[in-house]
Amino acid sequence: MTKGTLAVLINSTQQNWLPERWKARFDAVCGGRPVVLLPDAGLDPAEVHYAAVWKPMPGDLGAFPNLRAIFNLGAGVDALMADKSLPDVPLVRVAVPDLTGRMTEYVVLHVLMHHRQELYLRQSQREKRWEPKYQGPASAVTVGIMGLGTLGADAADVLRRLGFCVAGWSRSPRAIEGVACFHGAAQIDAFLRATDILVCLLPLTPDTRGILNRDVFAKLNRKSPLGAPVVINAGRGGLQNEDDILACLDDGTLGAASLDVFVQEPLPKDSRLWTHPKVVLTPHNAADTDAEAISAYVAEQIARFEADGALENVVDRARGY
Repeated sequence: MTKGTLAVLINSTQQNWLPERWKARFDAVCGGRPVVLLPDAGLDPAEVHYAAVWKPMPGDLGAFPNLRAIFNLGAGVDALMADKSLPDVPLVRVAVPDLTGRMTEYVVLHVLMHHRQELYLRQSQREKRWEPKYQGPASAVTVGIMGLGTLGADAADVLRRLGFCVAGWSRSPRAIEGVACFHGAAQIDAFLRATDILVCLLPLTPDTRGILNRDVFAKLNRKSPLGAPVVINAGRGGLQNEDDILACLDDGTLGAASLDVFVQEPLPKDSRLWTHPKVVLTPHNAADTDAEAISAYVAEQIARFEADGALENVVDRARGY
């Protein structure tokens, strides 16, 4: 029996998201299944049973009457969820050790960067100034992680083992060894008051949009050993109010920020975030998806689904993640 076609749809020209590279990887792991790169004028839409996508345009997936599952090649599914024409089939999010490890690397790198005074030290180097400041221990700093899913839990564990005090906040109760866990609206203020470095790994939903704002920043530990609290956002750009971030950096409510995601991407060249001395900026590459690992994951998911109907990491559309 002919295997249903896998359609690959990637809207990107960036080197790390070249569509041809992804198609080659899927060709290698899909065991003879037809793989097509969209758009393809010669494709019969009825032959497409699966779609592997990154940032499809609204309506792109509505043309396939026999679609059985959609695989999102990145961690965030908010753009897909906003598409009112999205077919009512399982939407699967990526969850592989490679992606989790990369995100943990990013979070640990930036927590250590701020803890070990890298912004000050690099400025001192540029000015040829030999004036080291007192360096406190990791145990004096509390890292608060918003979002305790797979990514947040792994980052929390590594930070704890490095000696940081680690707290976490999530929508529903979680229990992680060595991590002070808070949940829900009733406990978020207590979580924020204890936090010196705020790491945001939340999904983007109507409830979390714009959550990184002045009100939240003002509740962070005002006696932080870092001098002022720090925010790190490697979740989604829509989580942050960028005007509030800039204003809070200017007036000292925040001491620094590491930002990997933005409301508009690529970040406009006239944004002050590019040049602000207290901002460390990266181009949405905190957990760059590895084509080899993800293509193998999707191929395994499809094989399992066709064998027994089971899929892992299916998005709950009611919750948005």
